[in-house]
Amino acid sequence: MKVDYIALSIPIFFLLIGIELLYGVIKKVKLYRLNDSITNISLGIGQQVTGVFMKTALFFGYLYLYENYRIMTLESTVLVWILLFIGVDFFYYWFHRLSHEVNAMWAAHIVHHQSEDYNLSVALRQSWLQSAFSWVFYLPLAILGFEPVMFLTISAFNTLYQFWIHTRVIKKMGPLELILNTPSHHRVHHGSDPKYIDKNHAGTLIIWDRMFGTFQQEEEEPHYGITTPLNSWNPVWANMHYWKDLVDESRQVKGIKDKILVFLKPPGWFPAYLGGFKAPKEIDETQYVKYDTKSFKAIHGYILFQFTIVLGVATLFLFNQQNMNWYQSLAVALLLIFSLLIFGQLFENRKHGVQMELLRLLSMIPVALLFMKESFFTTLLPVTLVLVVISLITIQLILESTFRTKNRTI
Repeated sequence: MKVDYIALSIPIFFLLIGIELLYGVIKKVKLYRLNDSITNISLGIGQQVTGVFMKTALFFGYLYLYENYRIMTLESTVLVWILLFIGVDFFYYWFHRLSHEVNAMWAAHIVHHQSEDYNLSVALRQSWLQSAFSWVFYLPLAILGFEPVMFLTISAFNTLYQFWIHTRVIKKMGPLELILNTPSHHRVHHGSDPKYIDKNHAGTLIIWDRMFGTFQQEEEEPHYGITTPLNSWNPVWANMHYWKDLVDESRQVKGIKDKILVFLKPPGWFPAYLGGFKAPKEIDETQYVKYDTKSFKAIHGYILFQFTIVLGVATLFLFNQQNMNWYQSLAVALLLIFSLLIFGQLFENRKHGVQMELLRLLSMIPVALLFMKESFFTTLLPVTLVLVVISLITIQLILESTFRTKNRTI
């Protein structure tokens, strides 16, 4: 039986985020910003929601090779589990490394690196498109004969391991630094300083970076993020912006060969007639400022309230999706993605953000009506209506308060 260990770990993720947040408050160290953290978690929610529609198909690719082309059958023994752990971690290293060295793969993976903060919420910041190709790297394990459910289990725990290393709180860890991927090693990986870029691609074992020449020790603390900041809280744009950059670059180059190379070469590649490779520049500390937007505290409170509801709905969706019809699943998924998009619009003070939020609130009612035949509908619809009414009243009060505040500043 397949068990979604990542979905089951969601409460633990938020418990640890809460502990890290509390630690920052006690130590008076600013580890979290609301807009950045909600965007990070929004991207994680989106990845899990969109993954519902891809995981089964991708799993069948592994399953098909295992059932038809495996060269041996490996029994479930301690040795086989250890070998599978090493195999998964090895192929993860190469998938991860190439995701930094091939533009088309970086276009998906870049999402995980966009945050200019570094905390446990960044671990949840995941691409919605990456799983469409990452599974291909593990297919040799199917051919070797590692049972599919065993593979899913080890792969999930490889991912879970990487959650806790997204922190600034834990410093160096002594002899463990020689073998394991640690917070110190992974801080380097998220650095946008030239000497830190494309280093420390490990999942669990840092030995692969040491073996294949991509290891970098943490010296001064990195500047986090990407070399050209995203400057947006929009999770949909976070997933698409680099694809647009690649399309724009492909229009600049000449000939079909160079147009293809734009997608296959490393980030920063340009043909010689356009100036050649553009290396990342050193960061000027005197000019360095993180992207931020200023909003009224009432708006932040409103977004946090609505985001908590969306988080709860997303959790219910992930655990109950198999009991839904396809149109119910699709409707809930689209509503969740639309919600995450609107929160980004509100954080950015977009002109039509409030109007789109009103549309989102009203769209909750027809989505709820899709569950009319379900036994819990008599509870679901009244709860939905109450939430919509409360939200409409709240946003109206916020708008009036904002208007009064603006008038006082004129």
